[in-house]
Amino acid sequence: MSKSTNKLIKESSPYLLQHAYNPVDWFAWNNDAFEKAKTEDKP
Repeated sequence: MSKSTNKLIKESSPYLLQHAYNPVDWFAWNNDAFEKAKTEDKP
């Protein structure tokens, strides 16, 4: 059984990479995260 990855798999930070296989839709602090929040009307 293979594990799925989240968006953090594309990051370079060792800290973020260690969470790339968590079953959570994590976002790094980047424009994608802020755009998603804006479209979902979240602060």
